[in-house]
Amino acid sequence: MAQETLDDLLKRYNQHSATYISVTELRRLQFNENVIVFDGREKYEFDVSHIPNADHVGYNNFSIDDISRTYSDKEDPIVVYCTIGIRSEDICMKLIDAGYTNVKNLYGGICEWKNKQYPVIDSTQTETENIHTFSKHWSKWLTQGVKIYE
Repeated sequence: MAQETLDDLLKRYNQHSATYISVTELRRLQFNENVIVFDGREKYEFDVSHIPNADHVGYNNFSIDDISRTYSDKEDPIVVYCTIGIRSEDICMKLIDAGYTNVKNLYGGICEWKNKQYPVIDSTQTETENIHTFSKHWSKWLTQGVKIYE
């Protein structure tokens, strides 16, 4: 039996209702354009590791009302990520359903971001090698950094 690829996994779990953006493209956008980055993981995951300048929006307690109050321009570019790109698709769809028009899902999530050796910070804004991968099962998608999971 062949090893499952990230493509295979995302095809199995996602409906592909949100357009993917690569970590390389997000990194370029962060330098050249204003882009809003949402972390769709739980707070304890975000505190261990997140992409610099990302806003924590959560997953279980995600509130479109809170987002709408803070981010009123529904045409602003938004990128949502999670561990590998499954939970973030759910958040993307909630944003799109609420009328946001420029929403993308980060392909491979924070794992792919770190695999490309892009910087990740912790709750103290300090660069870290620790990456919260949600679970041991999902940690196999992280090839760089230190795997942290409950």
